[in-house]
Amino acid sequence: MAVNDPNPAPEKTIASGGKSLRNFSIVLAAVILSVALFLGLRTETTSVSSVALAKKSVPLEVAIANGKPTLMEFYADWCTSCQAMAGELKQLKQEYGNQVNFVMLNVDNSKWLPEILQYRVDGIPHFVFLGVDGEEIASAIGEIPRSIMEENLDSLVADLPLPYAEATGQTSVFSSPVAPAKTGATDPRSHGSQVKRS
Repeated sequence: MAVNDPNPAPEKTIASGGKSLRNFSIVLAAVILSVALFLGLRTETTSVSSVALAKKSVPLEVAIANGKPTLMEFYADWCTSCQAMAGELKQLKQEYGNQVNFVMLNVDNSKWLPEILQYRVDGIPHFVFLGVDGEEIASAIGEIPRSIMEENLDSLVADLPLPYAEATGQTSVFSSPVAPAKTGATDPRSHGSQVKRS
């Protein structure tokens, strides 16, 4: 075979075909990863987090003193149920924010321990509806459908009894670092159990 043979050996053709297949695979993988990264970043920037909502929430001290009713949410950064509701809560805040205080208290912050104990938070998200006087009217625990939250907020603004005063949904379990005092059978959370004393 001559050195400048115009017909390459079959091994060279197969090797160059394998190289182009490998290069094509690399390009295809790069395109797929680029699209996935773009969509992932786009999704992340448009999603709403409880942390972002909390930064824009009304401080509890302001809410108690400003003469407006309040929706107070106990949440945590790790709470999947809280995150699931974050988008709807943002929309509700946009709709009702001029009439209702939206307050968010992180259960992982020991600063809120007195409130955690006062409102008996044992699952999150835990919502407390407060009247214009700052007194508790009702509570809702867990993932609550938007329609139920809207009806409760409409009633809160109108100073009417809340139609869903004790709504419950899926929660993330939370145990406060200090347990509240034991209660008797008159407490609705006692489920009719009596504390016997000897």
